[in-house]
Amino acid sequence: MEKDEEIEKAKLLSPLTWAYVGDAVYEQYIRHHLVKHTNLKPHKLHIESIKYVKASQQAKILNKIEKFLTEEEKEIVRRGRNTKNHHLPKNANVADYSHSTAFEALIGYLYLTKQEKRMNEILKKCIEGSKEA
Repeated sequence: MEKDEEIEKAKLLSPLTWAYVGDAVYEQYIRHHLVKHTNLKPHKLHIESIKYVKASQQAKILNKIEKFLTEEEKEIVRRGRNTKNHHLPKNANVADYSHSTAFEALIGYLYLTKQEKRMNEILKKCIEGSKEA
């Protein structure tokens, strides 16, 4: 499959599919960041990573980075936030969960549409935003 065709196919995916991929991409980014910038043992790495990847934190991060997003990215966020998801984790409220899904959808969309440079810019802002939040 050609790159352009692959990107167009990715754009047509469900926001929940983008979020599914974005969840994995973001968690891997956070894990790599923690391993690179700390000297923690695996259990402590896990505990620290939860601080970044839990729904309430992702909702806060999205709120902080929203002003840096393009109109296209804001539309992806809106679609991710408004998508119907019949699953709600026990440790998240509905508002935080919908915003975290929107955040993950954005990351997944950028990853799947091969916008790595922009995705990395946003992920760096997420780390900065997490330190402030």
